[in-house]
Amino acid sequence: MTSLPTSLPGGTWSLGDLTVTRFGYGAMQLAGPGVMGPPADHDGAIAVLREAVDLGITHIDTSGAYGPRVTNRLIREALHPYPDSLRIATKVGAIRDEQGGWPPARTPEDVRRAVYEDLETLGLDVLDLVNLRLGDARGPQPGSPAEPLEALVELQRQGLIRHLGVSNATAEQVAEARAIAPIVCVQNMYNLAHRHDDKLIDELAADGVAYVPFFPLGGFTPLQSSALSAVAARLDAAPMSVALAWLLHRSPNILLIPGTSSVAHLRENAAGAGLTLSAEDLAELDAIG
Repeated sequence: MTSLPTSLPGGTWSLGDLTVTRFGYGAMQLAGPGVMGPPADHDGAIAVLREAVDLGITHIDTSGAYGPRVTNRLIREALHPYPDSLRIATKVGAIRDEQGGWPPARTPEDVRRAVYEDLETLGLDVLDLVNLRLGDARGPQPGSPAEPLEALVELQRQGLIRHLGVSNATAEQVAEARAIAPIVCVQNMYNLAHRHDDKLIDELAADGVAYVPFFPLGGFTPLQSSALSAVAARLDAAPMSVALAWLLHRSPNILLIPGTSSVAHLRENAAGAGLTLSAEDLAELDAIG
């Protein structure tokens, strides 16, 4: 892929004509408890975003559903006017209800409204990348992505979106989406313990399509594994650092977006993802899944 100077682990990858660092940042945890409402520490959230850019991160993932609209507004407050190298990826296809749920919102009207809201809250004239979120809070579900995706394609033709991706999708939905429009990334749940997309990752890598694992560290239930702990102890490293490093080793098309609301934790994640894993380490870790 395109190479740009970066001290971050993993180097860079190209999302269409946009080059991003493979080590990115997911903004979801900047919202309040349950990804609802404002952060408890507003200034701390702003500091995390600015530190991400200072570290050289050029890929920030967000969604209008986070808060809702909280993380987008924080990103704009912290970073606008945006550095030329920064790429912001957002997601449409779900909203938040008063109970904190994530009901689908994928009619053409829904996704158009979400795109316009993201443009407004982020202070942008065009969105770098919009992922269409499929399925529901339980995970991917069967169903065609055609209707909402075609609405996004039309917004892309109008110049409001540069690139498209899909999220929380089955392999069949990815294939259907790619038949409708160029898809530059797939964002699904994947980590050391959840390896259901192994075949899909390899297929996408062969075609130069990025794979962005959400919950790379297990999400709200952090990864627990005796093998992971053993490798971490041998390397004198944190288990979560090993889990991130394994993802970068797993395939060159994997882009990381670990989230945190702590500057110190952000720095730890960036450093930890650069761990060198031996063949023995990788074999032990591969066996977890």
